[in-house]
Amino acid sequence: MLTTLLTRIKQKHRTYPFPDKKPLLPERFRGLPDADCSKCDSGCDECVKACPVNALSKKENQELLIDLGRCLFCLDCTEACPRGAIHFSNIYSLSSAHRKDLIWSNTGPFKPKAVLDKKRRKLFQRSLKLRQVSAGGCNACEADINVLNTPFFDLSRFGIQFVASPRHADGILITGPVTQNMHDALIKTYEAVPDPKIVIALGACAISGGLYSDHAEATGIPSSIPVDLYIPGCPPHPFTILDGLLHLLGIKPNEDKRD
Repeated sequence: MLTTLLTRIKQKHRTYPFPDKKPLLPERFRGLPDADCSKCDSGCDECVKACPVNALSKKENQELLIDLGRCLFCLDCTEACPRGAIHFSNIYSLSSAHRKDLIWSNTGPFKPKAVLDKKRRKLFQRSLKLRQVSAGGCNACEADINVLNTPFFDLSRFGIQFVASPRHADGILITGPVTQNMHDALIKTYEAVPDPKIVIALGACAISGGLYSDHAEATGIPSSIPVDLYIPGCPPHPFTILDGLLHLLGIKPNEDKRD
């Protein structure tokens, strides 16, 4: 016991003070994409061709559109661009309540919103229990979800916890492209959660199918399951996940890039 106490004193407080303090992100962090299309040659679409998941598209007026719900943040577009017009910023706040708001454009600001209605926010703001459903994912998103339970992030200080049974949950958090083998299981899990409930789609696979969007075995989230929050990424950074969950509950960081 004495050794444990001495170690704790030596290590000091290890939980990062987010959202009161802006997060420290690695140099190679890939956040919200940005592009200066004034550098582009007329008719050039090398970045669009390079995208492995068709997340990029370009209009005749050189407006570039990037679907963050499909984007893998893989850098193929930045490497293919002969003018270096595209890069990924360190903006980690990417979540949205609406799928259409995940479409980034170089002609306007990216300001998605993800806040529950007043009734559910009042119910869940101090205590939110989630059942995580891995619907055929590669375990990358699951790994970053698990990190949120470590002392550094300490998800439970916000009243958010993961539970083993959907009957004890307030909602479900879905990862993976939803394979045929997981389709029925996901629906049953959703139906087992008592109303009112929350549904969160986390990662490119859950949002759009990701690399498996055109695969016969990937069914995607059934239309009968309404999604309240989309958290893009492949996988999303833990701070991106935490930021999305806090915005959903109406808890905004002091330095919020959306406002």
